[in-house]
Parts: sequence; C-alpha cells; structure tokens
Amino acid sequence: MDLEFDVVEFEATDHVAEGETAPAFTRPLVNDEYWEDVPLAALLEEPPVVLVFHPMDGSFPATYVWNEIADREWHESATVVGVSISTPYAHKRLIESEGLEAYRLYSDPSNEIAREYGVAHDLDGMAGIEEPRPAVFVLDGEGVVEDAWVATEWPEFPEYDEIEAAIESL
Repeated sequence: MDLEFDVVEFEATDHVAEGETAPAFTRPLVNDEYWEDVPLAALLEEPPVVLVFHPMDGSFPATYVWNEIADREWHESATVVGVSISTPYAHKRLIESEGLEAYRLYSDPSNEIAREYGVAHDLDGMAGIEEPRPAVFVLDGEGVVEDAWVATEWPEFPEYDEIEAAIESL
C-alpha cells in the first residue's frame, strides 16, 4: 500500500500509567463561548474525567479524533476535555467548525502538560517545536489514572472501545 505520508514510530516514553496520580495543572479551558483558567482538580469533581491529548487543531488526526469522540457521545458518561498546543482562538474555531459544543479544550502552547504526562514529542524533527503525541487518560474523582492509551506511532488513533469500557467501569 502506498501511503501519502510516512508512518513515524515514536520513541518509548515514560508516561503516566494506570494506578498513578495524574499531574495537576491549571490552563485556559476553552468552550464554545469563552475561556478561563481552570485547574484539573475542578473537573475531578465530576468524574470520570477523560483527558484527550491531540495534535494541533486543524490537523487531520485532531479533527478525526474529536469527530469520533463526538459520534460516540462520551460527554454523556464523562467529563471529556482535550489538551493541545493550540491557542484558545484555534480551539474556539475547532469547537465551532466541528460542532463540539459538548466538549472543552485546554490550551497549552508551551506543551508543559504533555511533558508532565510524558507524552511530548518533537514535531517532525524541528528543533524546539513539540506537541503532544496522541494519548488518552481516564481519571477517577481522585485523579488516579484508571486507563491510559498512548500512541506508539504517527498516525495512530485511540482504542475507542477499550476507553469506553474504562469510562463505563467508573
């Protein structure tokens, strides 16, 4: 099969694993109307919380992942939020263009959250430019990781059925 893009294997990562407490953070959380700084701890009050790390808004993988999550209506069973290096303005456009009003997206242009979770990677070998590799963490109300999926290559997409089972088990 002749793919129009290269499949890139990621280096191994020491990411946050099941049974560990997820790192706390506060960043701008964007919805379809506005954004404000919101700590992860505030979201944990309505568990389970699903953190979806994704590439920059507008990229095929980000759009595909969010459309799949929306089609599966994860917001009905969990507090689902995205995390990427995109700005609040880009997040607002993604929410509006893809009809993602049921979801909110953390803006982390410094990629610090991805580094804390162990899912940062250099973007296409460009020095000093990084973004999160695709990853999904399902957290309970105490912030403990109940399920973790982290991409091992690009492009790779979450194990949606397995993540849904983890959400339903909480």
